[in-house]
Amino acid sequence: MMKHISYFSNYFSLRLALVIYVIAPLALAVVTFGYLALNAVEQNMEKRMQKDLELVARAIQLPLSHALELGRVGTVSSALESAFSIGRVYSAYVYDHSGRQIATAGRTGPDVEKDRLTELAEDGKEIGEYGRVAGREVYSYFVPLTDSGGRINGLLQLTRRESDIQNEIRAMKIQGATWLGLSLMVMTLLVLYGHHRALGKYFSSFITSMSRVAGGDTDHRFKPHGPKEIAVIGRRFNHMLDSMENARTELKERRNKQEILKAQLRQSEKLAAIGQLSAGIAHELGTPLSVISGKAQRALRDPELSSNLSKTLKEIRREVDRMEYIIRQLLDFSRDSRTRTKPAQPARLAHSSLSAAAEEAENLGVELEFRGDEDSSMIKVDPTRIEQALVNLLRNAIQSASPGKVVLSWWIDHDQACFQVDDNGPGIPGDIEDRLFEPFFTTKQVGTGTGLGLAVVHGIVRDHNGRIEFGKSDLGGAFFRIRLPLDMNQ
Repeated sequence: MMKHISYFSNYFSLRLALVIYVIAPLALAVVTFGYLALNAVEQNMEKRMQKDLELVARAIQLPLSHALELGRVGTVSSALESAFSIGRVYSAYVYDHSGRQIATAGRTGPDVEKDRLTELAEDGKEIGEYGRVAGREVYSYFVPLTDSGGRINGLLQLTRRESDIQNEIRAMKIQGATWLGLSLMVMTLLVLYGHHRALGKYFSSFITSMSRVAGGDTDHRFKPHGPKEIAVIGRRFNHMLDSMENARTELKERRNKQEILKAQLRQSEKLAAIGQLSAGIAHELGTPLSVISGKAQRALRDPELSSNLSKTLKEIRREVDRMEYIIRQLLDFSRDSRTRTKPAQPARLAHSSLSAAAEEAENLGVELEFRGDEDSSMIKVDPTRIEQALVNLLRNAIQSASPGKVVLSWWIDHDQACFQVDDNGPGIPGDIEDRLFEPFFTTKQVGTGTGLGLAVVHGIVRDHNGRIEFGKSDLGGAFFRIRLPLDMNQ
């Protein structure tokens, strides 16, 4: 059942519906009206043709009556001939009161019985009826003839062929049917043309728009035009497409956010695990390294110590100091993320960080520069941790730019305090950008970096509800920018 309905709906177009529900009923009504009208015209035409014969009979009734009363048979024949010459008469006959034929014109041999003629003459009434004359079906009209005293002295019979009447009626029917057919054709064409102008072309345009959207052109929109109803449908169609596009965009954004959150969650879980491991390693290594460093220092105090052994003990202490630096970074990475905020001046934080990195910059031949306003603006941060983040960025920049130039700048941008470190080093390779803040990831040579500096900076900035940005610096190398909200509760 559903299959048949689907098949029917595939071919049941608006034009077909117009033909079935408008043109067909209208055509049926026109045909019915035309049929009834033709029948009425047929009856009227038949009566009119019979009436013509009656008028001819009445026109010659008086002359024939007078000539028959005077016994002038020649005059009677002349009158009949004049009636026959009109062209509407097939034959004409005159009878006396006893039914005997006196004169005739046109076809001969009427089939009317003598008793019938006598009866019609005695009756004295005009009458018309169908019969046969010379083997043909005719319409006969009988008119009584009277003398001057009013007595019936004869009978006039005029005939007209039935085929003449039927031929004229048939011709009238053919002409009427032709005009009716032409009218139906013109009416159908006008209705279909009106449908196309009023609805068809607008629906075709709408269907074209739907096909373009179905074909993948989701940015296409229907241009509402035409009758109000179609324009309303078009606007609703566009609104539906806009809603679907918004829903797709929103869904895509939610999926992207979900992926970002998943990545952040995985990163947080990884960092938490690494932090626990780092804390354990730092705790276990801190005490023995302190013992090694202390014993090496006490051994160096021996005045009888040889130069080779003294050199060896100093190298041990340097390596222990490097290991202690690594342990401090491990502890910084794994430390409690709770911040202890208080008001601080950004300019003072920047100067303090530059001072902490100045010695290393001087040793590596790097020029340090400060750019920023020396004003009394205040931000609410954990000063120690922010200085630690800035020092880590400065050390990375110094090591990357050596020898070269490093610039530390700061400014207020709306509701954020910005710190930026620029260098003229080689910059950041594009293939490692996604791994910059991973713990223990470094591009430095073995023994010169731990891969924890940027991870610590990222953790500090995150704990301050800020964000860190990086890119290509105007100096030619890389820049790292820290954005901190002026109020950490933002």
